[in-house]
Amino acid sequence: MISGLLLLAASPGFTELAPLAWLALVPLLYAISGRDTSPRGSAILGLICGMAYYPALLSWITIVLGRYGGLPPWLSITALLLLALYMSLYLAAFAALSCHLQKRYSLIWVAPITWVAMDFLRGRLFTGFPWFDLGYTQFKTVLLIQVADLTGHHGVSFMLVMVNGLILHASNNYWKKQAFKPRAEFAFRSGLLLILALLSYNLIRFHLVAKELDDQETLGVAVVQGNIDQGQKWQPRLQRLTLNKYMNMSRQILESAAPELLVWPETALPFYLDESPLRTEIAALAAGAGDLTILTGAPYRQRSPDRSTTNYFNSAFFIDSKGVGAARYDKRHLVPFGEYIPLKKFLPFLAPLVETVADFTPGRDQKPVTCRNVRVGVLICFESIFPELARKQTEAGSDILVNLTNDAWYGRSGAPWQHLSMAVFRAVENRRSLTRAANTGVSGFIDPLGRMHNLSPIFEDYAASTNLPISGLKSVFTYYGGHLTGIICLAITGLMAIFTYRKKILPTKPL
Repeated sequence: MISGLLLLAASPGFTELAPLAWLALVPLLYAISGRDTSPRGSAILGLICGMAYYPALLSWITIVLGRYGGLPPWLSITALLLLALYMSLYLAAFAALSCHLQKRYSLIWVAPITWVAMDFLRGRLFTGFPWFDLGYTQFKTVLLIQVADLTGHHGVSFMLVMVNGLILHASNNYWKKQAFKPRAEFAFRSGLLLILALLSYNLIRFHLVAKELDDQETLGVAVVQGNIDQGQKWQPRLQRLTLNKYMNMSRQILESAAPELLVWPETALPFYLDESPLRTEIAALAAGAGDLTILTGAPYRQRSPDRSTTNYFNSAFFIDSKGVGAARYDKRHLVPFGEYIPLKKFLPFLAPLVETVADFTPGRDQKPVTCRNVRVGVLICFESIFPELARKQTEAGSDILVNLTNDAWYGRSGAPWQHLSMAVFRAVENRRSLTRAANTGVSGFIDPLGRMHNLSPIFEDYAASTNLPISGLKSVFTYYGGHLTGIICLAITGLMAIFTYRKKILPTKPL
């Protein structure tokens, strides 16, 4: 329980004491490393740790489902507890596996490998929910996260868990005043050397990339945060007022800057843009600003030839002086229970969650869109928490990444900052600048080193502009297999489990 509370304290939106993550797991590791602790008992301890952590971390779920989804409080709270329980099961599996495997292997190595393996599974099973893995706690400390271009965010999680294990091991031996056993001595020293190597890589890579960015070309980018009330956003009578607000705020930023790309948030325009006469006004704004491209979120629908069925998409439109038809990106990874209902026929009581904007259809893989000779990769809302989507966009040739989102759903919780932290890692992993436009915040700019600029407050009108470096850097994560870190840890965990099991059942003497 202490570990769960320390993890919460290290998370954005709470006390934000990020350094606590380097020792938050020590109490849990201490509990599962006891000589008399069984894997089953360890699983219970991991479950308790998770239930002390996840209900508060994910408390924004009740705002999404209750305030905006129309569900009664009891059902919203039940959904939160079920999701927290589901997340905690991975912590339980981590604890049970670590307890079992430490009988043969050192916990210093077992814990980080198993932790990353469970994080990887959670990000893939049942469409995946990799919300705020442990490594994301360090998003503000850029000197500690540069290894992400080598291993992805899992590498930072690995470092954190290993340091927790090293602290436990050193303190145990200090209090017992016993010398390390040879195998434990090797595990401790090799783990310590790995951490020092990774920290050195962080420092060296930061200075090398910073130097290279000084010589890169830049793209002028502006963001507009309209701060539109989510409860009124989809009312047809307010469409004109919403558009006027974005137009007026855009004109104000264009008076003081000359961006080449102007970004509005996800579904900034709550109407079918390509079908609305209002689209001509947006094209006129782009034409009046010279060679400006406007990127905005809006829904899109596509009817079958016989008009018997209609597919709805959560889309991003590129608009230039020629009009709306410049290009469109359709969101590929939809939010379950937010943009579609899995097994909808069996869960009819959840229909209010998607009644407002209909049931969306996932888009297909799409190439980056060229804007002023710069290729732009788009991530809409939830997509920014999936490293593989940003990696594929970069691998396909994106020079910069843009994240359009509407975090008004989360209310005044820690979720907007947690969501931002994951976008920081997408920039570092792929060595690409990232622009973030959010309806109610947090909007701003992130450079390829993960440094954040011009961040907006939440629930306030906001507009800003900057010049972002156009990086041509190639990262191991993007192009050479660094994204396989989770798979590798999962495979090693499986092999360790097999060898440990075989040792247990094989006879110690020849038959």
